[in-house]
Amino acid sequence: MTPMQKKTKILTRRDFLSATAGMLAAPHLLLSTANAREIGPDERKKIAAAIPKKAFAKPRKKRRLLIFTLNVGYGGHGSIPTANYAFKMMGEKTGAFETVVSKDPAVFKPESLKRFDAVFFNNTVGNLFTDPALRQSLIEFVYGGGGLMGVHGTTVAFTRWPGAIEDWPEFGRMLGARGANHRDPDEHVFIKLDDPTHPVNQVFAGKGFDYRDEFFRYHQVYSRNRVRVLLSIDTEKTKFEGQPRGNVSRADNDYALAWVRRYGRGRVFHSTIAHNPYVFWDPKMLQFYLAAAQFALGDLPAPTIPSGRLTPAIAAQERIGWRLGIEAYTFHKHTLFEAIDKTAELGLAYMGGLSFQKVSKEIPKNFEPGLTDEELKQIRLKLDSAGVTMLTYFYQNIPGDEAGCRRIFDFARKIGIETFMSEPAPESLDTIEKFCDEYEINVALHNHDKKASPQYWNPEGILKACRGRSRRIGACADMGYWMRDGIDPIDGLKKLRDRLITVQMHDLNELRTCK
Repeated sequence: MTPMQKKTKILTRRDFLSATAGMLAAPHLLLSTANAREIGPDERKKIAAAIPKKAFAKPRKKRRLLIFTLNVGYGGHGSIPTANYAFKMMGEKTGAFETVVSKDPAVFKPESLKRFDAVFFNNTVGNLFTDPALRQSLIEFVYGGGGLMGVHGTTVAFTRWPGAIEDWPEFGRMLGARGANHRDPDEHVFIKLDDPTHPVNQVFAGKGFDYRDEFFRYHQVYSRNRVRVLLSIDTEKTKFEGQPRGNVSRADNDYALAWVRRYGRGRVFHSTIAHNPYVFWDPKMLQFYLAAAQFALGDLPAPTIPSGRLTPAIAAQERIGWRLGIEAYTFHKHTLFEAIDKTAELGLAYMGGLSFQKVSKEIPKNFEPGLTDEELKQIRLKLDSAGVTMLTYFYQNIPGDEAGCRRIFDFARKIGIETFMSEPAPESLDTIEKFCDEYEINVALHNHDKKASPQYWNPEGILKACRGRSRRIGACADMGYWMRDGIDPIDGLKKLRDRLITVQMHDLNELRTCK
């Protein structure tokens, strides 16, 4: 067995047929195994010569990429096995990730998905699985911080094929587009870099290029207010020729070809450039896809604020690594949905959540554990429509018992936050610390005044609570309360140093005398 074979598990056709025997008996499903073929030695040689020599970023830990290749009602693209082999070799040669290739929908069970850092839907066409539990598992995996990659035919995944009849709208929202309208399979276009300095685009060195492939034109769901466009067709240079298949024209001439985005904490990448096998022995395209994979896996930091929502101020914040948002308490007399709308109206991309705020008029419940999956879905879609990401969530007192703590952290993962703001009892921190590391969610200790926060009201108290603990436990520096207690905010920040996780700023300009 070669080193690559040791690190890569491939489900054989026999494994696949055995695992999906019940599905094959269902009369409404047609599963394709057409792409189980081995690629030839010439293709392997070409791919080997094109593989990048090194990763773009050092993996923070051992990474695993799930490549899913099932097609339903469709024979499958010829580039699927080529892409599988190219990604396996890229991961092996650069050390960036290991791969598992599967056509078995059971791989999307929660206990299976948790083994992976990202899922790559490799040209998957048709209704891949209809089990609501598996779909919920995939959504929660991505929204809670997993990666999602899709190429070409994936924009008609989870549709009834032929006809691309929608069967799971949220998947299209999460990916960023629906549809498969195109011209010839080797159409010649000129490609411009919409974001020349973006980390995923670095292989192109700021220069556009011409290319031949089958380029999809998107209408449904796609919007620059949802995605950060990386590549698009340069309509000034491209002479559109060839037979149209479907509606290939947009009034705004916006033909995006590749993008990134966030869905909750999830890192999403899509590119339509993947129809022909030769894409995956093109050295530049393989470097592009390696960068995309490292972004999806969580090792290559990259901005994701949608192109249509970028302003000079937000672009400047991106350059210095700031994420400026508003806390929901600012709008605590309104519902969460109203707070989301007001955040978007202010031109902000980020906000915090609040446990004691009502969700909406239609969902008159507090934004806290106990909401149904359908209610959480409505919150996800509301945030997505507004172009707002929820980074933090205030929960006053995270419990110290195992069951209570897990319940709160499970909820945090479902709502896609990075950081709790909380004032738990100091004796609860041992349990909380364990869950912080398990769920990869921070807890920022919040300060009120001396009376309300006797342990955390000043930087010294925060540092004492954090001493010897995981870096996922730190400070939420509420400068307003500091100033009311006579603490100079600059001095406070200097004391906290790398224990500072998030900052709350208030419209105060004078220190009060300590009492």
